[in-house]
Order: sequence, then C-alpha cells, then structure tokens
Amino acid sequence: MNYLETYVDTIRHRGNELLAQSIEKTADDIEKKCLRDFDYVSHELGLLFGNVQSGKTAQMFGIISQAVDDGFATFILLTTDNVALQQQTLHRVERDLKGFCICGENDGKLFADNQLEQPVIIVLKKNVRILKLWANILRSTSFMAGNPLFILDDEADAASLNTLVNQMRQSSINRYLQEIRDQSSSSIYLQVTGTPQALLLQTKFSSWQPSFTYYFRPGKGYLGGDFFFPADSKPDCITTLTKDDDKLQQAVWHHLLVSAQILLSGGKVCNFLIHPGVRIPSHEKYAKCVRDELARAKQEIKSIGGNPMVAKLYDELMPQKSEKLPFDQLLAKIKELLAQEAIQILIMNGQHETPAEMYAKGSNIIVGGNTLGRGVTFDSLHTIYYTRTSKHPQADTMWQHSRMFGYDRDPGLIRLYIDDRLYRLFADINTVNNVIIAQIERGIENVKIYYPETLSPTRKNVLDKGRVFTIAGGTNYFPSDPQNKTIDDLTELLQPFDEKVPSYQVSLHLVKQILEHITAEQEFHLSSFLSFIDAFLSDHPSAQAQLIVRRNRDIRKGSHALLSPNDWQLGENFTASIVLTMYQMTGNKGWNGKKIWVPNIKLPDQVDYYDIEE
Repeated sequence: MNYLETYVDTIRHRGNELLAQSIEKTADDIEKKCLRDFDYVSHELGLLFGNVQSGKTAQMFGIISQAVDDGFATFILLTTDNVALQQQTLHRVERDLKGFCICGENDGKLFADNQLEQPVIIVLKKNVRILKLWANILRSTSFMAGNPLFILDDEADAASLNTLVNQMRQSSINRYLQEIRDQSSSSIYLQVTGTPQALLLQTKFSSWQPSFTYYFRPGKGYLGGDFFFPADSKPDCITTLTKDDDKLQQAVWHHLLVSAQILLSGGKVCNFLIHPGVRIPSHEKYAKCVRDELARAKQEIKSIGGNPMVAKLYDELMPQKSEKLPFDQLLAKIKELLAQEAIQILIMNGQHETPAEMYAKGSNIIVGGNTLGRGVTFDSLHTIYYTRTSKHPQADTMWQHSRMFGYDRDPGLIRLYIDDRLYRLFADINTVNNVIIAQIERGIENVKIYYPETLSPTRKNVLDKGRVFTIAGGTNYFPSDPQNKTIDDLTELLQPFDEKVPSYQVSLHLVKQILEHITAEQEFHLSSFLSFIDAFLSDHPSAQAQLIVRRNRDIRKGSHALLSPNDWQLGENFTASIVLTMYQMTGNKGWNGKKIWVPNIKLPDQVDYYDIEE
C-alpha cells in the first residue's frame, strides 16, 4: 500500500486537484529535507510554516503518509489543550487516513495490542496529564527503544516551548514533550504553525531551535495578509474606525445584507465576528449593542430602503462567488430573518461554552476574546469588527486572533472594521511575515525577524533573555577593534567614492560586500548585520542603502564616538534605509600605522532587530 498515493487520491476524489498537488509537493520536499537520508539514530527538529487557516492539517497528513512510505511507523499528532479541537482532529484523522491504527488519548491498550503491525497515529492535546500518561505508555511498551518516532506539533509555538527558561527551570509540558521525544531511538519533531516568531528565536541550547524550515504556499482562493494588508494602500474591504464615529450599526447592516446574499444564493452560513478584547464586560456590552441594533432594524425594516447608509452598503457589495441579488430581494430575506429571530448572538469566552455547531449554519454574530484564537475557525466569515488593544502587542498573538483569513470568504463581500493604529500594526506584521517567507524560500537558514519598536515578536517568557538580543534601528554601531581582511582590496573597492560627495545611494549588495572585508569583536555583532542585510535582500533584491566614505581620519582607537558631528547629522537624515559610513584612519593613535577602514552602520529607524547569541 502506498500511503501517500492513497491519501492524495482521497483528496482528488473530493474534487480538490489543486490541494492534492500542493500536498504532493510538500510531502516530496519534506522527504528530500529530512526523510530520505534519515539515519535512524538522530533526533531532528524542523519547522513547517504555513499561513494562518491555509490548510496545515492536510499538509501534515500528507507528510505522515510519506513518512510511512519511508519507514516510520509511530506518529504523535499534538493539538492545543482544547478538548473539542483534539476530538475534531481525531475524527479528521479517522476520516481521511486509511490503513492506520488510530489512537485517542485513552487508547493505550489499543496501541500496545497493535504492536506496530499497522502504522500508528496517536492524537493528543498538549495537556500535562495526557502527556505524562503517554510518556509512561511509550516507556512501558518499549516499542520506541528500537523504532523512530515522528511527532507533528500543531501550533508548536503556543504551549510546547519552555515558559520557565529565564528561571533556569523547565515547564511541565515542555519537559514531557522532551521526555517523549528523547526516549525513542530516533525521532523527527516537526513544529507546525502559522506564527513562527517564537520558534525562530529559540537558541540551540534550548533544544527547540528548528534545524530546517519549510514554507508551503496557500492555495488558490485563499484570502490572507496580502489581501487585507497590502504594502501599497488599504483595500476597499477596510473600514476605518475612529473614536468619534462608531460604525457598529453599519457593520450589523453589512452582515445582514451579506447573510441574505449568501443564504439566498445557496450558502448555509454567514458569520460576523466582534473582537473587542479580553475583558468579559466588554463582550456583554457589545452583545447588548448588537441586540439593540437588531431590534431597531426590525422596527425600521419597512422604511430601510430609503436609508442612504444601507443603500451605500448594498452598492458596495460585489459578490464574486454568486450573482448579486436585487436589493428588494435581500431586504425581504433580512425581514424574514429578523421576524423569526433567526440571527444568533453568541458570546465566546471563559464563561460561555459555544461549540462550533452553534455557528456552523445560518446567520450568526459572535463576540469574544482570547477564545477566538488558535484552532477556532469560522466558516464564511464576512464581517469582522476588531477593536482589541494591548499596551504591549505581540505579533504572533495578534495574527492568531485575526480570524478573517481563509478560503471560503468572498472577496467582494468581506469587510474588516478596524482603527488605523491596529491596521498599521497588522500591516507591519504582514510585511515581516513576507520577509520571513522570502528568506525561507531563498534557502536562508539563519532567518531574521524585526518589528517596529512598539511591537514584540512573541511573549517574553519563552525567549532566553540571556541569549536573545535586539539591535536598535536608528542607532549608530561601530567596532572598537576592527580588522580589514585585506586593506588594499577594501581600499580599491571604495576607490570610486569621493569623500567630497556627502553620500552615495548604493545597492545593498555592495554594502554587504564591503562589510565582508571586515572582522570585528563579537560585541559588534557583525554577523547579525550581515544576516539582516540578507533578510532585506530576500524580499527586495534591489534594495538600496546610503554609503558615506571619508579618508584620512585621525581618531584614537577605542574612542567612544566615531562619527564627526556633520557625518552623524548626515546619517540621521536617512531614516528608512541602512546607512554605512566607512572611515579610513591615518594609522596614528593606536592603529599601529595601518590605514585601516572602520565601519559605522545604522539600520532603519524605529525598528527592533532580533537575533540570537549562540
């Protein structure tokens, strides 16, 4: 039995040829990266990176199938600590994968009785009790003492990492995951996520830094970051919220119109998500406001045709997956929904249980906080009202709470209500995501990330503060004890640049070439600057920089400042690009008579650049 072929045929029989092709490509690429030459004595750690809600589960199933064909027999599939999600994943495994012994959390006897006669998939949530139980089961059966283990950790950045790293201790989930992994003779541990920031900032000392990274592109019809937050301008689907202009009434009517359009066109569900933050009172407040708006709409439905706001919302609807229906027909459907009180208002938080079945059909308005994050999907989500704020926003948390991404959205019907500050933060996150993707696709192993100084990549408790450091944009850095690998070659490279010219706009490739002639003490982090240049070039191969060249400088070695006041001020004028200033010393004042070149580098302003000190 060819397991990959069987699984891909299952996808093809459902009519999804493009997904089948994508699964085949991912499985083939992962086989080349880690399966084909696996030595059955090592413990390897990798990262599978895909966009949020872009089909990571299907890709994982393809990898499992390929791994069986390559000789692996035991798989652990980890979900977040959510009972419904673990059960949903288990049922999906049972539905989609054939020829496996499939074990839930209480199937230790089934696992033991199978004795690896069939390849095994164990679906577990990342819960201390469950992981401890299965660590004991795996140890007692002793199957793993002579067999490789393949672990696929969905949302690996969420709960798997050591949250006590800065206390010189190990958190329980992290400890049991390591115990499960290490007690096998060999293993591949594949971290899977749409937000890899925390994983990319793990150190080698943590044992959780991925040794390889693979990115799979979303399929046709996916609406993601580039749709909502493009680099050039705001798309038409964005409505900006202001303090003085509450647009909740408009959002409710947008949802009513879209619900009518979708339900009358044969769709089974249309959802509206309101995300005001984590505080439960705010959830109740918004739910009440929505109830009031629906009650008002019910009273005014007869005369609503003359309302300019509603008429404008209708005119802006441009459905691409169905034919646009007449205004009167939509109003009649809205009247019916309101009269039957068929529009559900649901609250999702720690005090309310809201199973997925409740918003799987009909017209629904969901209000909630943290529970709207990882693993929760909303079919046909076409209205999003996002006002969640944080004093210290984190890129991965914000991105995971942006449930607007997905395949079943109609780009001509979807609308995001958001204030301008939050929109800019999301746009910054999307920009960095694209830089991360570009680095991975270009084969850059030392992936670098950077964010505006107002935005953190992830939570601090999973980053080793003794080894993860930041380089501040807009700050001048120069080495105190540099060396030129070959002074004559560097002098010749800089010969075309006249010091009488204030500055030159040059290719960032040239800046990299210049810096590669320099060696410096570790504190200068020259390798980090070179890596960040690679990161910039991965997404913008023609990126430009500013080069300032000065000769015959008589500055004492070890001085606290390198640049002259004029050159410092000149560099400050360039805030959005790298500025490299090259000073050639006379050789006096501690330079041993060598006309050595000393670099001063400044990265773009108001950005923190993150790196790891190994």
